[in-house]
Amino acid sequence: MSAMIGCIAATKKPELFEHLVQLGGSPRYLNEEGYEGGFTRSELDTIFESIKQNFSGWAHSFAPNAISTNNPAAVAEFERSLLRMIKPEVALSVAKTVFLSDLRWVLPLVRVPNSTIIQPREDPIVPVNVAFCMKSKLGSRSKVTILETQGHFRQLTAYRLLLQVLKDSLSLK
Repeated sequence: MSAMIGCIAATKKPELFEHLVQLGGSPRYLNEEGYEGGFTRSELDTIFESIKQNFSGWAHSFAPNAISTNNPAAVAEFERSLLRMIKPEVALSVAKTVFLSDLRWVLPLVRVPNSTIIQPREDPIVPVNVAFCMKSKLGSRSKVTILETQGHFRQLTAYRLLLQVLKDSLSLK
């Protein structure tokens, strides 16, 4: 979600951006003919119903799936964060907004000098092909960096690797 917010911001105020970094972003999570976003409509409806009927149960099952690593502390912290920060009805509204949005139209409008798309090899939420689709559609020079990690939230589980990739991408020492 934040990657696409960054893209929208870059179209509104491109002069504020030298380098756009997109971490596991997706302009569309819903599969359709010719596009694999990660989820069928039936899968999304099941997620929405689960959030609606049993939010804590959904958070308990979503956390290990999203983290996708043998890191019980990261899974537990993410689950606690989900349960602490958001009310079930807000979670459902946000989930529908994110998972049903289609922001592919904004990609060609991004005109910042450089973009880096960082994507883990195995992400249960965003398939790796989405990163290459975004690269091909972005209106700016872009590169894809694939992290040899699992999970959607690599900032929780592979932060040292992520920091190194960020430093390299932004030419920081």
